[in-house]
Amino acid sequence: MAHYKYAILGAGPTGLGAAYRLKELNVNNFIVIDKEPNAGGLSSSYVDDKGFTWDIGGHVQFSHYTYFDKLMTQALGEDGWLNHQRESWVWIKDRFVPYPFQNNIRYLPKEDMWKCLQGIIREYKLTSYQKPANFKEWIHATFGQGLADIFMIPYNYKVWAYPAEMMSYSWIGERVAITDLERVTKNILFDIEDISWGPNSTFQFPKFGGTGAIWLAVAKLIGEQYFRQNTEVTAVNEKDKSIIVNNGETITYDYLINTIPLDKLVHIMSHTSDEWKAEVKKLKHSTTHIIGVGLKGKPKESLATKCWMYFPEDNCPFYRVTVFSNYSPNNVPDINTHWSLMAEVSESPYKAVNSSTIVEETIQGMLNAKLIEDREHIASVWYKSLDYGYPTPSTDRDGVLNKIIPQLDKMHIYSRGRFGGWKYEVSNQDHSLMQGVEIVNKLELGIGEVTFPFPATANAMWGK
Repeated sequence: MAHYKYAILGAGPTGLGAAYRLKELNVNNFIVIDKEPNAGGLSSSYVDDKGFTWDIGGHVQFSHYTYFDKLMTQALGEDGWLNHQRESWVWIKDRFVPYPFQNNIRYLPKEDMWKCLQGIIREYKLTSYQKPANFKEWIHATFGQGLADIFMIPYNYKVWAYPAEMMSYSWIGERVAITDLERVTKNILFDIEDISWGPNSTFQFPKFGGTGAIWLAVAKLIGEQYFRQNTEVTAVNEKDKSIIVNNGETITYDYLINTIPLDKLVHIMSHTSDEWKAEVKKLKHSTTHIIGVGLKGKPKESLATKCWMYFPEDNCPFYRVTVFSNYSPNNVPDINTHWSLMAEVSESPYKAVNSSTIVEETIQGMLNAKLIEDREHIASVWYKSLDYGYPTPSTDRDGVLNKIIPQLDKMHIYSRGRFGGWKYEVSNQDHSLMQGVEIVNKLELGIGEVTFPFPATANAMWGK
């Protein structure tokens, strides 16, 4: 029976952040356990049999933390990155509208433009204000009826796969541009293209190997002797601080840092109450389907410099498509003769997806949205489904987390990360890594966490 001071469940960015920080502090008595053959978790990359590289989602690298930035440079080197100016668009009404959509409604047909502007004006004219009860009410109060109907409600349903009234709006922060009547009106009158908003207006991407290359490099910095890959935890005994893995081996620990989904953790704990199991059933998440389409030739002029595009309408199943070959020329076999598109489709109990037909539906959707012109141009198709794609910021999420996370902490089980902590608002790669770093700082150095308990503060901490 092996014993470690720290057992870390999951080798995604959070687990790797914890492991890297432990190594940095010369605390070497730890093990990282992961069911996959390689480190990376939801930030892994794959190469298909035709030589196209794919991420599992539209990942881009931007950061709130100097610590994260330095580690990224150490992982891939100064020359291991390509830097991009974000160019994102919304495909709607048979045209591209720059993102943020609400700042660029001048691109719409006049009737739709007026509906959007009229809705904003009416919200500004309201003399009383009632605090929204959910995301749907927040959308209407913030954007008005027109923008809600034309873009915000249909698009967010395609993204989250849950009705907006089931979601909170506490996660918004820097992720949604708030509508400014003066700014929108000026853009319309003076034909201003307003595209600079947001924390990821510039971003970087690995030259080689996709996003997954970053995390393989971080794992290498930590050392392969600290990893147990192809190993799944089947039980956690929180009383005697032990875990059982899929080969029957028992491992004991002093501290458990968990990054597997919180609901799964609760169900494999030996002494969890029925109350806890009922609580975690309230947590919601969406499944993500990733469809990569490798293409012959070069993208048409309208796609030549675009990064990603949003699709609110029902003529295609995907909510976002990335021109993945624009991120790095090495994402395709030969950039002179190939390019690639990567689509994302969400699924939940409220939004069904047929996995046997979704690839064909995606290809047809790309034809409908005029992303591709002919099936004959397709050189490769790649498909992967992630059961746990996005943690949904539902209206009852915070109540569940506030009840369970502090109790787990008292047991020396620290559940953090995209699904370990279930906070979408701090689940980017930088946030996730820093949740791992910060929990180690707390346990080893007595330094309080910021990112997990205080998402708004973390998202305001550029370069700290």
